[in-house]
Amino acid sequence: MDCMGKMWRVVPVLLLVFYLQHCAHGEPEVPCYFIFGDSLSDSGNNNKLVTLGRANFPPNGIDFPNGPTGRFCNGRTIVDVLAELLKLEDYIQPYATVSDYRILQGANFASGSSGIRDETGRHYGDLITMKEQLKNYQIAVSRITNILGNDTAAMDHLSKCLFTVGIGSHDYINNYYLPQLYPTNSEYTPVQYASVLINQYFQQLKTLYKHGARKVAIFGLGRLGCMPLEVGLYGEVSDTECVEFINDAVQVFNDRLVRLVDGLNANLTDAHFTYINMSGIQSFDAAAFGFRVRNNGCCGGSFLAFLFRSMQQ
Repeated sequence: MDCMGKMWRVVPVLLLVFYLQHCAHGEPEVPCYFIFGDSLSDSGNNNKLVTLGRANFPPNGIDFPNGPTGRFCNGRTIVDVLAELLKLEDYIQPYATVSDYRILQGANFASGSSGIRDETGRHYGDLITMKEQLKNYQIAVSRITNILGNDTAAMDHLSKCLFTVGIGSHDYINNYYLPQLYPTNSEYTPVQYASVLINQYFQQLKTLYKHGARKVAIFGLGRLGCMPLEVGLYGEVSDTECVEFINDAVQVFNDRLVRLVDGLNANLTDAHFTYINMSGIQSFDAAAFGFRVRNNGCCGGSFLAFLFRSMQQ
């Protein structure tokens, strides 16, 4: 079973919310799909970067038809499944390798370990921040304009595309809740930090809109306090299976993100922004999916937890 079957039940909800009134049979639901985010969406953009945040080797990809591709997953990612359900010709290619022909069908700009903030995840090595992903997207828009002949044709094409953005998790797990390496935990309260992130995210989403995005689905953050690495780092402070103070901080961010999406829809009336409630539709009943160990990740989680906890002493 791939990552989607094990952890998420989001895609049917996303399609219901976003495309219920636009269904067609046989033809793709949209002509193109552009993806922004982190390791939940990355399909190979980190492969040639100097970083520990790469996934182009086993056990990643062991259930994917092409083997390890750079997906941080044993099988498909959420955006792969969405591409299938949208009846697209193929999975969306990473921007690092997409051809001019294929870029008309979209590109995946996501980068593992990246965040809203530029410094997030830097302890792993090189990455492509959200700001840099947007710069790459603007280059892609120029390529599309050249192919289609003029700005009007390019903007018309992009207005029909689906855009998904899923970022912010690493701003917590690889920044705010990693005080051994980053100062943000001592600089901001959780409420202040959420506001700082949302303000920056707002500017990034406006940039996306400025350059043609009109159908945008924005993923809220999942319950990060239930991740094996966070349970390994902080589990002793909680009587539950998750680190609830992390989940509480994430919920503050999500609440503000909902208000941000509402504001975008109110002010940018020729576009449609949809919030996807990941925390509300995720299942963390690990036993139901056959998992027996909840505090040790599959890929170095126990070592990282030990290392970071040692740095606290």
